[in-house]
Amino acid sequence: MTLDGLTADFRTTQKRKVLISGAGIAGPALAYWLNRHGFEVTVVEKGDTLRGGGYPVDVRGTALEVVRRMGLLPRLREAHIDLRRMIFLDGDGSEIASLPSHVVTGGVEGQDLEVRRGDLTHALYSVVRDDVEFVFNDSVHSLGQTAHGVDVTFSGGGSRTFDMVFGADGMHSRTREMLFGPEERFRRYLGYCFAGFTVRNTFGLSREAIMWSTAGRAATLYATGYGDEAHALLVFAQPEPPSNALRNPKAQRDLVAETFADAEWEVPRLVTGLHDADDLFFDAVSQIRMHRWSTGRVALLGDAAYAPSFLTGQGSSLALVGAYMLADALADRGHIAGLAAYEHNTREFVTLNQDVVGEGDARLFPTTARGLAERDDMLRRLGTQPVSGERPVHSVLTLPDCLPET
Repeated sequence: MTLDGLTADFRTTQKRKVLISGAGIAGPALAYWLNRHGFEVTVVEKGDTLRGGGYPVDVRGTALEVVRRMGLLPRLREAHIDLRRMIFLDGDGSEIASLPSHVVTGGVEGQDLEVRRGDLTHALYSVVRDDVEFVFNDSVHSLGQTAHGVDVTFSGGGSRTFDMVFGADGMHSRTREMLFGPEERFRRYLGYCFAGFTVRNTFGLSREAIMWSTAGRAATLYATGYGDEAHALLVFAQPEPPSNALRNPKAQRDLVAETFADAEWEVPRLVTGLHDADDLFFDAVSQIRMHRWSTGRVALLGDAAYAPSFLTGQGSSLALVGAYMLADALADRGHIAGLAAYEHNTREFVTLNQDVVGEGDARLFPTTARGLAERDDMLRRLGTQPVSGERPVHSVLTLPDCLPET
């Protein structure tokens, strides 16, 4: 019997203590499944509470089965934004095409979900908060691995030892930096930046989105289905990530305002709304690509390990599926065999979904006049062609049946 096998046999007689860094989507999802597998789970979150509201996110394909097994599907269907139409405008505000949203996104009408990020995180938290320890307003300061566990010191003071630690702390993961090195080693920058924020829906939108665009710039506005709120997303091409703006909200607002200074349609009102928004989310459009997602007793998941970028529409779904697969892989194994199984069983699904961005999604945001004309022709053709159905990469992974369903 291997050393790892001996560890597995030993651990089945007592609860394994684990720490998850991050209470976004991947963290609470992993906490739920590990708890059901008999682990003793602590989640640490640097924010003082869960982040509410926020931009809409998709739950598609295999991820729908994950939330169904968690008993969350009815709640998320109630929160579904149900965006039905996307309208594309050129630089002066003239209509190019008006299409059913699933034709553009590649989703499955009547099945896939789009919910506000905060609704998803609160739903995940609701099914695990009574069974798992959550520590807010704190974070991991340092990690030290030994043959018997991981010694963790916290930024707020104090230290504890866990059998395993998991980094679910987003694209700019501190856990990944501590274990694998600077983000630049793993970041694949895709040439754009974006700013997302909430504005008042004074545009008369109802279950529809409008995208205005010129070469290298796009402004999307869509109703979220909550009162008089609408969500704005400003996307623009940028040769290099604006390092001076990534952690400076004023620099972010200034950069966006400068980029869209001469824009027409409703963009000037959106830029004004950007300056007043208290929920601005700004970042570079990037992917995280790693050859390994774990080392020793520490593993990464979600955006920390394999961020696909919003161009794929699969970030939340990968986080949900990755959490399920990681917990399943560890259920009856020690950390060595379990983490190896996690990577082996999940990587192909991750890679296929990250590669979706190479199949044309970025063409919604062309950077040249020629690219813009080609995109507009593509949109007009989509309005006259039959719908081809679901992109197979969203559903190519079949979840293992490891536990009774809730």
